[in-house]
Amino acid sequence: MSFTTSAAAADVRPNILLVMADDLGWSDIGSYGGEIDTPRLDQLAAQGMLFTDFHASVSCSPTRAMLMSGNDNHIAGLGTMSEMLVDNQRGQPGYEGYLNDRVAALPEILQAAGYNTYMAGKWHLGHSKERLPFNRGFDTTLTMLVGGASHWADRLGILPEDDPAKYASNGDYLDVLPADFYSSRSYADFLIDAIRVNRDDGKPFFGYLAFTAPHDPVHVPEPWMSKYAGQYDEGYDVLKQRRWKAAKSLGLIAGEAQLPGSQPLVTPWEELQLYERRTEARGMEVYAGMVEAMDYHYGRVVDFLQDIDELDNTIVVFLSDNGSNPFYSVDYPGADDPDFVAQFDHSFENLGHPGSNYAYGPGFAAGSSGPLGLYKQTVGEGGIRVPLIVSGPGISKGETTRAFAYVWDILPTLLDAAGVQYPETFNGHQVEPPRGRSMMALLSGDDDTLYDPEEVVSGEMAGGKWVRKGDFKAIQVPAPYGGGEWRLFNLSVDPGETSDLSKEMPGLLTELIAAWDAYAEEVGIVPAEQ
Repeated sequence: MSFTTSAAAADVRPNILLVMADDLGWSDIGSYGGEIDTPRLDQLAAQGMLFTDFHASVSCSPTRAMLMSGNDNHIAGLGTMSEMLVDNQRGQPGYEGYLNDRVAALPEILQAAGYNTYMAGKWHLGHSKERLPFNRGFDTTLTMLVGGASHWADRLGILPEDDPAKYASNGDYLDVLPADFYSSRSYADFLIDAIRVNRDDGKPFFGYLAFTAPHDPVHVPEPWMSKYAGQYDEGYDVLKQRRWKAAKSLGLIAGEAQLPGSQPLVTPWEELQLYERRTEARGMEVYAGMVEAMDYHYGRVVDFLQDIDELDNTIVVFLSDNGSNPFYSVDYPGADDPDFVAQFDHSFENLGHPGSNYAYGPGFAAGSSGPLGLYKQTVGEGGIRVPLIVSGPGISKGETTRAFAYVWDILPTLLDAAGVQYPETFNGHQVEPPRGRSMMALLSGDDDTLYDPEEVVSGEMAGGKWVRKGDFKAIQVPAPYGGGEWRLFNLSVDPGETSDLSKEMPGLLTELIAAWDAYAEEVGIVPAEQ
């Protein structure tokens, strides 16, 4: 290993607080046009830079692999989620189902460069002992290892194969969680305590606060449980329209942007039975409470950093791993098994409380996407365009950028801010150089773009394909969310992907498809064979 630092002493380098929400829709928080109260994240936006055109992968672990590696998910080991691997992909390079050794992880690099490294929250990048986050560069950890689970102490999983859910602290698995465990509060508590223990050792810290909120099951304690009662009774179609209008009024999307029409798998609100509307609205109420509770507990961490005089020297990054989740709880593989279902209390009265297992489904997922089309598990903008807010020393305050950026740009940015170079070798073997690039010139206001308009960036997960050049994006969305044909959009005026330009601009579409094919060969995409 070889590292260089630009700072003469570790204590002049910035701390880093990396905050990840799980399945948060692009328009859920206030600064992106949402009606949910998120004062602390809105304050972060006022103190830093808000991105309107930042992208991730379509689902949890591929995004997290890119976040930790600065590389494409097919290089880093999550060509698809481990839960979705099929026989012809198993054993193929890039389809290990965990963060592989072809890359050096962000915490490993920062740890070797003299940072204290802490993690609290969702890992989802490997379950086995040698793949725990404690063994990928974190000094101190409290982590949920799987894709989703109860937010309470009961460890109830959302998949039979992940029930009870797997947790680990440092290098050991946990069989029991504290009786008063609630994910957002407990992860914030753990991170605060970890920072406090070493606060006087003169070393900067990297803290990764990976909330499992607002991923289903929708769970939240009071006072947030009751706060949003009645606010979503008009339904998800009305919510989507309101969020679309709010995004326009905030200048986050073009004035001519059209409201996306009916979304796949969504039943129009007026066609639902009364009891169905009641349940749908209640699920969104609890979801909104989860988002606000997450904001509150994030704020507690910020207040702690202020109290110990570290906030002014801390870069804070907030993002979501993908867009809003269109699944109901029964949509997960095996989740309709009678023995699995029997352990839950699915009554309306219990929704949001311990023992419930409810996911808010495609209607309110479309609402959470606001002006964007589609949602998680798709390469539509609602699936891969996510909020990003960055604040800290050297970063412009109260600014909004429309520059395109991608989740693999986070690692190079944070290493740049820390004065650390990505290594050519790690633990005695070569590692792939990052594909992302530093955003520091963009964040400081010295530049207003990150990618040249003629550059092409591509992505893939689970058969969904996208390729971007400047404002133009070509996508191929397979069933059940699309028809599988290539379509072309100008995102500068059509973030909802409502007007297909493929017949008007066939030459550009052909060029972008060819670029995607070259990308697929380069990173080693292995299409699933059923």
